[in-house]
Amino acid sequence: MNTNIALIGVLLSTVLTAGCQAKKREIPTQVIYRFDDHRYLELKGYYCEGALWYTDTKRGMHVEVESQFYRAFAGKYIHPSKRYIAIPGWDSGGFTVSKDYGETWKTVTYASVPYGVEPGGGTSPDRENVVSFTVVNDQGFLLTKQGHLYLSSNPFDDPRVLPGGPGIDYTFTYDGKTGTGRIDPRSPGEKWGMSYIELSTLKGQTNEEKAEWQGLPTKVPEVKNYTGWDHMQCDPDLGLE
Repeated sequence: MNTNIALIGVLLSTVLTAGCQAKKREIPTQVIYRFDDHRYLELKGYYCEGALWYTDTKRGMHVEVESQFYRAFAGKYIHPSKRYIAIPGWDSGGFTVSKDYGETWKTVTYASVPYGVEPGGGTSPDRENVVSFTVVNDQGFLLTKQGHLYLSSNPFDDPRVLPGGPGIDYTFTYDGKTGTGRIDPRSPGEKWGMSYIELSTLKGQTNEEKAEWQGLPTKVPEVKNYTGWDHMQCDPDLGLE
């Protein structure tokens, strides 16, 4: 009898110890950015790297944006836009965006251009040169220390290149000669908001012919009365104690 009691005690101790260890190993989750009082980003992982989740309590949404390896953006981040949501990462090599209030997400990059304006001739900014990223009126604006402005298109698609549209025929001059080109609805290129381009490199590019890339702002729009955070916040020591 005493042996059985002792055995039961050992088993209970083992279960309790295993439960405590499992609890200690629970991956920490923290809010790293608030857009407003009901929309925010959560990071699940250690050392400020891991899975990224977007939550909108009014819409009842809790959606995984990236499953792993996301690291918080370090620059100034202002984001009053609601339909178009763009999230930069640590290295600013691209963005994860949603065009439907956060329900679905896709990765976007910088547009392919024949030359770059960054130090060394790069066509996208290095992390250490990024000053801020602002998303307002369903359009994103990334500003660098050198004053270069990378932005997404206006938030609509040119109806001429939508299915059934007439397409866009255009002329261009290269090396002193005039040529013609066409943007066909069957291959119109990226949809609105799905690529970023440095403003000064747009001239002479095919995108310049499409309506969503015309009449663009030439500087980051001023944002007033923003109630969200202006930087991401992350505790790298969370869950390590």
